[in-house]
Amino acid sequence: MEAPAVAGVALVAIIVGVVIGFLARGIWSTQTIKAAQEKAARIVAEASARQKELILEAKDDKLRLQREAEDEARAKRTELQNLERRLLARDEQLDQRADNLEEKNRKLVDRERELEQQRDQLTKLNQERVAALERVSGLSGEEAKGMLLEAVREEAEHDAVKIARAIERRAREEAQEKARDVIVTAMQRVAADHTAEHTVSVVHLPSDEMKGRIIGREGRNIRALEQATGVDLIIDDTPETVVLSGFDPVRREVARLALTKLIADGRIHPGRIEDVVAKARAEVDLVIRQAGEQAAYDAGVPGLPPELVKLLGRLKYRTSYGQNVLMHSVETSRLAAIIAAELGADVNVAKTGGLLHDLGKAVDHEVEGPHAAIGAQIAQKHSLSLRVVNAIAAHHQEVEYACVESPIVQVADAISASRPGARGETMETYVKRLEELQAIAESFTGVERSFAVQAGREVRILVRPEEIDDLTATRLARDVVKKIEETLTYPGQIKVTVIRETRAVEYAK
Repeated sequence: MEAPAVAGVALVAIIVGVVIGFLARGIWSTQTIKAAQEKAARIVAEASARQKELILEAKDDKLRLQREAEDEARAKRTELQNLERRLLARDEQLDQRADNLEEKNRKLVDRERELEQQRDQLTKLNQERVAALERVSGLSGEEAKGMLLEAVREEAEHDAVKIARAIERRAREEAQEKARDVIVTAMQRVAADHTAEHTVSVVHLPSDEMKGRIIGREGRNIRALEQATGVDLIIDDTPETVVLSGFDPVRREVARLALTKLIADGRIHPGRIEDVVAKARAEVDLVIRQAGEQAAYDAGVPGLPPELVKLLGRLKYRTSYGQNVLMHSVETSRLAAIIAAELGADVNVAKTGGLLHDLGKAVDHEVEGPHAAIGAQIAQKHSLSLRVVNAIAAHHQEVEYACVESPIVQVADAISASRPGARGETMETYVKRLEELQAIAESFTGVERSFAVQAGREVRILVRPEEIDDLTATRLARDVVKKIEETLTYPGQIKVTVIRETRAVEYAK
């Protein structure tokens, strides 16, 4: 009885659980449906609110765009109105200018008509004036015209001098171009003689048979010699003579020495030529160094850099108007030292500048420029004092003096170069040339005195200021130069300086 009772209770419990579960599921489903309905209602409400917001935003954007379009249209209308006003104003201005131009054109036509009438009147008055002048002066028209032409000629000469001075002023501004022309002209006049004298060395041969040996088979010997020395060999019909041609005097000396050794030895072939040229070059280098050291010792300038000593020694093979440049440099150094000692200047600077003043001539065939500037650059490169550099650069007055030793070096250079006999010129010829220069200068009207200075390189002319004005002084200098060129023969160039001095003197009592 207990087992069926338990089973019945369990069945009842199951049925009750099922009923309770079914009721609970129904309640849960009802709540879920209600929650879903509430959520759906909320979403619908939010969507409705969002729709209203979008509609409002769209309306706002529409209004904003309409306002912007209206503002832009308004600005365009304003701009078009302003442009229209400017165009109207410009059109009015153009009309006004056209009216003014027409008025001016009418005035010009009237003025031209008046000028034509005045021109006719002036022509008549001029004819009447000429007739009256002929009656009063008693001169014919031709005679009066001659007097007028003479006056016009004098005035034209005066104006011509002014124009010439203006032309010279422009020429100084274009100095480089003018200098090229002057140099080219000078080269055309004297290049041939100067080249033949200063770029050629002659080697005498024991016999003409030696010429063939120097040339060699198919010219190989002479080519080897020219290539090794850098000098041209000229073998022509001159008997027992070979000419060495080249601008570098040191190379010519090497070639001369090497050719002399080859002729004495008799063995001439390319291999032998190279050996002999090398030995000759070494000998010449030794001679150059010794000559530079001896020159520095003779001048009393010790402690020079070896490069400067070697360049100084190269001047042993350089001449200027027949004067050996190395001997001239030593002489200039000694003279500069004596002058500096007398004046209380720096003797060392003066004699160093005098010894090295022509240093640029040792390399002026290799470097462009005047030898004074080249020498100054070399001296500056080797850290010589600025006063020595200026003395070298200024000894031809191409730069300004920076110390008292510079004009001393220039004076010593002029004294050494102008010394009678220094440049193959006798005392009589030298004095005669100075006298002729002074005589030419004093042959012109208005000249008070003249002086030939700088060894005849410059003529200074003192004129009477009451007879010669500034423009006439310029013309006088040109006339003196022209007469010197026509009547005298001289080396280099001669500077003519006309000095016109007016003094006003009063005394305080």
